[in-house]
This record gives sequence, structure tokens and C-alpha cells, in this order.
Amino acid sequence: MTEGEQKDGAGSNAAVTAQTISAVIITKNADRTLEACLDALNWTSEIIILDSGSNDQTLQIAQKKGAKFHTGEWCGFGPQKNLAIGLAQSDWILSIDSDEFVSEELASEILRITSISTAEDVYELSRLSKYCGKQMRHSGWFPDFVPRLFRNGAARFSDSLVHERLMYEGQSKRLAGYLFHDSFHSPEDVLDKMNRYSTLGAQQLASKGRRGGVLRAVIHGLGAFLKTYIIKAGFLDGSEGLFLAVSNAEGAYYKYVKLYYLNKLKR
Repeated sequence: MTEGEQKDGAGSNAAVTAQTISAVIITKNADRTLEACLDALNWTSEIIILDSGSNDQTLQIAQKKGAKFHTGEWCGFGPQKNLAIGLAQSDWILSIDSDEFVSEELASEILRITSISTAEDVYELSRLSKYCGKQMRHSGWFPDFVPRLFRNGAARFSDSLVHERLMYEGQSKRLAGYLFHDSFHSPEDVLDKMNRYSTLGAQQLASKGRRGGVLRAVIHGLGAFLKTYIIKAGFLDGSEGLFLAVSNAEGAYYKYVKLYYLNKLKR
């Protein structure tokens, strides 16, 4: 992609960068949101996708949009993202999920900041998430600043199976604009992700020698509900705030139930 194309994609008022930017995405069965995600990245130098066995239209959408498509066995969110950023060839890396969308303002800001020779190594993006169609302004989901833009080689993700974090030295700065996140689009999606994430969370705790059980499951479930709905003011998000608090409680509860049975199998 030429620099002129980058400028057109991000808006005429965006600064044209002499450095390249790779958008990096991990996928599995992401065809519901992938096309919109890629459309919002048409200003980047390359788009890298690392897929872990999609059987929907993910591959076809990636090919249609000109993304560089790679496949690999699933190894957990952190390790998978590290494999993906290892495929990037650009000066800068923008790591996002297939259900996240870069706003025009954020795209312009990214192009501007990466054209500055004195730019920091890592930048945080302001993420605005939806739960079953509603943008959440409380519940611990907002404000939500996530470090996702970094110089190639300046950062890597933790090796966590789930809830991975970006690790880097020094300080990060924040950029204007939003990273929109269509996190849970339906109750079925909520249940599916809760089940998958609680399984990964239990496996991660088991690898650290942690213990599960009835009391731990109840305490962590209740704690997750109170934190989301009361401490983080989820009640201000209306019905969805209550639904999110309940689903967070269920996720925490089942994580420790599954941990109990993983440890029981080991014994």
C-alpha cells in the first residue's frame, strides 16, 4: 500500500507516516465481524491474520480484503498473539481483535504519532465495548485503556492462556479516538465465551498449583458480581449492567468449579 493510499484511507487531515504499520489479528470463526474490522484498517501497510482452524468464511473474507493469512494450532491467547506479531514486517505493530474496529479519529492519530521521530514505544487505545448491542459506560468496561500500538520488538504479550497483557519497559501514552469493541453480541455469545474463558482460566490456575472447590467458587462468583454491579457502578448501565454482572459471576464461579475437577482428575 502506498503512502498516498494510507492518507486516503485515514482521512485527508491525517499525517502521512514514513514508517510502516502492521495490523495483527488472531482469528477463529470470525466472519461475523472480520470484514468490518479489516475495512477499518485499510490505511495500514499490511494486515496479518493468524487463524487457528476456522470453518466459516474467515479465510474468504481475509483473501477478499488482501490480508496475509496464516494458520497455526491454538496455544492460548498470549502465545498465539506473540506468534502473530512475530509474522509482522513493519516498524510498528497494531494488535487488535477481530471484533474490534478502529475509528477514523484513532486511525488518523496512529498515523500522526508514528510519523514523529520522538514518539514513545507503546501507546494505549481507548476501548469502548458493547454488551448485547449496548455501549457500556460503567461496569468496569469504561474507561478502558488498552496498550495495543507499539514499535516492532518493543513489547510482547504474556504467556497467559486467557486475559493476556502486553509487557514492555517504560511508560505508555494514550491516543485520541476510540477502538470500538463488539464484545458480546448475543446471550448465546455470552454463554459460549463464558464457557471457553472459564475453561482456559481454570487450566491456567491449575498450572500454577491453585485449588478450586465449592467455597472458592461461590466467593469468587459473588465477588465478581459485587465488583461489576456495585463497585464499578454496573447498575448505571441498566439491564445490560445487571446481565453483565451475572455473566461475570458465572464465569468466575465456573472457573473455580472446573479447577476443582481438574485437580481431582490429577489426584
